[in-house]
Amino acid sequence: MTIRNLDALFRPQSVAVIGASQRPGSVGAMVWARLLQGGFPGPLWPVNPKLDMLDGRPVAADASDLPEAPSVALLCTPPATWPGIVHGLGRLGTRAAIIVGEARSDSDRQAVQDALAAARPHLLRIVGPGSLGVITPALRAHLGAPSCTVAAGGVAWVSQSNALTNAVLGWAHARGLGFSHAVALGGEADVDAGDVLDYLASDPGTRAILLELDAVRAARKFMSAARAAARNKPVLALRSGRSDPDDALYTAAFRRAGMVRVDALDDLLDEIETLGVGRVAASDSATLIASDRGVATLACDAFAAAGDTLAHWPPSTADALAQALPHVAPGNPLVLGDVARPEHFGAALRALADHRASGTAFVVHASTHSAPAVDVARVLIEHQRYAYRGLLACFFGGVDASTRDALHAQGIPVHTTPQRLARAFARLVDYRLGRELLMQTPESAPAEAPASIDAAQAEAREALAQGVHELRGDAAARLFAHFGLTVADSAETKDETNSATVVDVAIELRDDENFGPVFRFTTPSPDGVAAPMQVYGLPPLNPLLARDIATNSPYAREVAPEPTLAALTALSQTVCEIREIVGLTLTLRVLKDRVRLVEPLVRLAATRSRLAIMPYPRRFEETLDWHGQRMTVRPIRPEDEAAHREFVGSMTRDDLRLRFFGAVGAFDHSQLARMTQIDYDREMAFIATVAGEDGALRTLGVVRAIADPDNDTAEFALAVRSDLKGKGLGRLLMERIIAYARSRGTRWLVGEVLRENAAMIALANRCGLKMTTTEDPGVVGFRMALDSPATPARR
Repeated sequence: MTIRNLDALFRPQSVAVIGASQRPGSVGAMVWARLLQGGFPGPLWPVNPKLDMLDGRPVAADASDLPEAPSVALLCTPPATWPGIVHGLGRLGTRAAIIVGEARSDSDRQAVQDALAAARPHLLRIVGPGSLGVITPALRAHLGAPSCTVAAGGVAWVSQSNALTNAVLGWAHARGLGFSHAVALGGEADVDAGDVLDYLASDPGTRAILLELDAVRAARKFMSAARAAARNKPVLALRSGRSDPDDALYTAAFRRAGMVRVDALDDLLDEIETLGVGRVAASDSATLIASDRGVATLACDAFAAAGDTLAHWPPSTADALAQALPHVAPGNPLVLGDVARPEHFGAALRALADHRASGTAFVVHASTHSAPAVDVARVLIEHQRYAYRGLLACFFGGVDASTRDALHAQGIPVHTTPQRLARAFARLVDYRLGRELLMQTPESAPAEAPASIDAAQAEAREALAQGVHELRGDAAARLFAHFGLTVADSAETKDETNSATVVDVAIELRDDENFGPVFRFTTPSPDGVAAPMQVYGLPPLNPLLARDIATNSPYAREVAPEPTLAALTALSQTVCEIREIVGLTLTLRVLKDRVRLVEPLVRLAATRSRLAIMPYPRRFEETLDWHGQRMTVRPIRPEDEAAHREFVGSMTRDDLRLRFFGAVGAFDHSQLARMTQIDYDREMAFIATVAGEDGALRTLGVVRAIADPDNDTAEFALAVRSDLKGKGLGRLLMERIIAYARSRGTRWLVGEVLRENAAMIALANRCGLKMTTTEDPGVVGFRMALDSPATPARR
């Protein structure tokens, strides 16, 4: 399961506390008290067979005695009671439960499994066991036993630790900060971090997500959810256990997902301020405004240590500041002087407003007689609108609570030291760069011929059929040759070692229990004294992702990059295409202008774990004759972006309006990247392509389906070049997406069409979709059951 019924947790309509109590110190008493203190406005029902009334409310002896099914129930009873309670709640219609108690013994853990079995037929979701709770402050829903009531804010907190959750909630409470949601996952028997990320990715009240975890469960689901979330909003992750030998694997996974890893809890707490309060569009650089030269120097040191860059102003910016502040020497940092008054800070922000190269505005200030902190804060509030890239403030010694709250209300984060401000900004930049990496279109790599791949797969299967589980020497060389990789013979190895080798990179592939097949690259230190550098990579890799790995090496500048990138990409393709490969070890010998594989060992088995990230599914490619042309229908690839831009540009304005339900202009890179860089699991897009006279591929049509995380329903969309309508291409593409969704086990295929789009309505009818009504009279819905025999299409 994924997000099914999570809305009951995050948007509860009614709450029951099973085991609500008046006994001081009991879990039932704490949970009930916090629910009342939070002021939840919906129905609250205590359940306890030993009580008749609790805080003026009638107490039900059993959940079956409640007037209606609560949308969520909190279980504060002993573990032995959990399965029976969950069974009763499921029959009643409750959609979610939070188990607050811990599962400490074997019998407790068996009770958890029995509760999950009781919940499954009713699709009832369980948080916990051992969960501090799920909190949605905007709804005043404190479902659990947090240490304090929580204010509303823009950041979501998700953690596997109850103690850290309580500490973070208390820290934020003391500083007037809040959360969109706070989730303590507990034992993650059902609802886990991937599920919550999936929900929060599209939650409009959440601007950023802070995640604390020790380990990832269900890595493919987690990576898919994290990548989807990071495309929409910052996701920052803290993982304890830096001494863990595989900690670098988590660093690689977080980066691959577009998340920003932080090193300490303090850094994560600072982002509650920066992301929860601020409206900062982080640029690569900033302008520092201070009144004192010493303060400015301290701030510059902090920014340099964090890797931040002060903006280089064009002459026009300096001229504007010289006119606005004639007594100040324009420069970055902008030092206003010891006699600066509050209005000088406002004048600086106004002068910078039309000069976007100045980046994000930082105001770092120590209160003076001529510029008290409270007056400077008032001016910043009045001039916040002039900060195009956002405004961050640092007041040495802090400000009083009312001033802090006023700054927060205007979206101005307040930090207490320049170091904390600089690190917070650096993480915003890291997120933007990581998101850009997610959205990049990789360079095209020459695809190996399907016949070559088929031959390699046949060799691996034949070896297993003969009882061979390891390939070395010539057998390994033949396998890699199918993917354009060369294995050095013994003579070459000796000559290259003595002369031209720049570095030998040890490469290992192993089947990790969490992330499935992963690469580990080990490079010796240049001085031979420091520890070797180790980085991980999650297949599939393309040249762009390979470059991100290779550029971390201290040897990267000594060699031509293309051979190394091609080799890493080909190794990844080998692993993705030959599913019998469960491990390999080899040395990648990197020379100035070429690379060789040295002493490869390939381990084979009949089965292995699934890749954490779905590779390009070549099995869906097909080539057919279509109206006198050789047309290929295949899944879309990132490198199709240019052809997709031309395809969209070829459509008439009216066709674009019918497809996108409104007038649209040109699509930018970010929008096109979302169309061409897909999950290949939840989302599939098939394109029809032909080669033009110049050999370049032209996209003729595209059909896509995006399934909900539960794989219950997938929504389809179709577009065909305007000059190719009426030739059967739409029907051909629709049949393939229907077959794909059905093969994936999706239950329903749905779509919406403008009522005036007669051609699409007719096509949907011919393909067997049934028309439905929608809330908009101008829109027609369509629906097809995929878990039943296909309805014969009308011709």
